[in-house]
Amino acid sequence: MNSTVKVAKRYPDVKFEHATGYKRPTDNISTYSARFYEGRHVIGKIAGRMTETNIFGYIASFPIPEVIRGINSAFLAAKSVNSNIEIKIVWVYSWYDPGREADAASALIAQGADVLMQHTDSTAPMTVAEEKGVYAFGQASDMRAWGPNAQLTGIIDDWGPYYLERVQAVKDGTWTSTDTFAGVQQGMVKFTPMNNSMPLEVREEASKAINDLSMGKIHPFTGPINKQDGSPWLAEGETPPNYPDLLAMDFYIEGIDAKYPN
Repeated sequence: MNSTVKVAKRYPDVKFEHATGYKRPTDNISTYSARFYEGRHVIGKIAGRMTETNIFGYIASFPIPEVIRGINSAFLAAKSVNSNIEIKIVWVYSWYDPGREADAASALIAQGADVLMQHTDSTAPMTVAEEKGVYAFGQASDMRAWGPNAQLTGIIDDWGPYYLERVQAVKDGTWTSTDTFAGVQQGMVKFTPMNNSMPLEVREEASKAINDLSMGKIHPFTGPINKQDGSPWLAEGETPPNYPDLLAMDFYIEGIDAKYPN
């Protein structure tokens, strides 16, 4: 992000698009991100249904709001269908490190997790899940080749349509500095095919959640929700009142039994 800002100032006639950033100090920078937490809502429901140990594991990259939102969203969704669910979290402090990710997957399985999620990009956790006979979800790509039995579905970040739209805007001379935060409804968050091993009712429930998100009928963060320390965050039926409430999320929600990372 800071590098983008630095170079954009040096080349004012060039348009810069930065994924997941929030700084736009010059009028030649745009930022864009996906509502990844909507994808976590769907796979959280699946995890809550598919676990037999009532424990799912989460391999996390860096403790930034994007990742925290995903953890909270997944846990809330899983809890909504399985009141006994627990989440175990391992931080690897990397977006892509197959060795660390594999170790994290093994550590989570050793703690009883029989369903794995990841907010990292290598296929290592999926490979471990396949070898250990547990379930997992792909991240940012379809990982079925590495876990034909393990992968229940996967979250896809589809940047393509956004890129086409923004390039066309440059060609048309209509490009302006904007901030985009899109999700299932806009087609930026998609899913790989669901594993046929899942019971029909689980697949139908997940498909309904995807459809409801696409129509704007539901919000993954709908109160009542308390923060981890028990203090209120959202009242009954309330959703985050504005964009910054999500963008700056820096807390676990109530029920997550893990120390918040420093």
